[in-house]
Amino acid sequence: MLKDKSGQLVVISGASSGIGLAITRTLLQEGYKVLGIARNFEKANIQHPHFSSSCIDLADLDALPELMSELVRGIDSPVKALINNAGVGRMGFLEQLSVEDIRVVMDTNFTGQAIVTKSFIPLLKKQGRGDIVFTGSEAALRGARQGSIYCASKFAVRGFTQALREECGKSGLRVTLINPGAVRTSFFDDLHFEPGPATDNAIEPEDIAKTVLMVLEARAGTVYDEIAISPRNHVWNRKAP
Repeated sequence: MLKDKSGQLVVISGASSGIGLAITRTLLQEGYKVLGIARNFEKANIQHPHFSSSCIDLADLDALPELMSELVRGIDSPVKALINNAGVGRMGFLEQLSVEDIRVVMDTNFTGQAIVTKSFIPLLKKQGRGDIVFTGSEAALRGARQGSIYCASKFAVRGFTQALREECGKSGLRVTLINPGAVRTSFFDDLHFEPGPATDNAIEPEDIAKTVLMVLEARAGTVYDEIAISPRNHVWNRKAP
């Protein structure tokens, strides 16, 4: 591992809010350079000399490959890590979800992340080192009522990371999946439920950020395959209609 973190770049998708924003701020505080990817950064308010951003919609699969190729070509620093964090949720019984809902969830949570990863693999393999970290979910471990498509997208990410780990291990790359339980973010703003109000009913985004930092700074020969993080007490509240 290079000692000067300012010479190491971490690329983070979904960097403009929630978990991604917490990871971005934590890694900047630790001295890393960060390249954030999100649809827009209007509300993120990230002011730091080591931060740069690229506005890309991971669900726009037609445009994504060329946009990612252009982004990768413009990178001139060693890439310490790719953090695949972008995600959306559409919850409800399957018959209540539109085809557009299904497409947006699968394209953002899985297919778009697969394309982003594919774009970075040649660069990372050429370096001979690097981390690829995915923000999964407890929904990747067990199907849940009214979460069929969201769970399917996270199950897909879990299978993808397991296969990718087998493909990349001899290239010096490490692949990690972090599966959080409920995290207190704006993710729940448009959903009909949310975590309970107590501090132990949800994880804070900074908890995930600290976990990512632990993964990145682990001894080079050590890999955290999967990490599950849960609130101490699972409590869900249904919002008033």
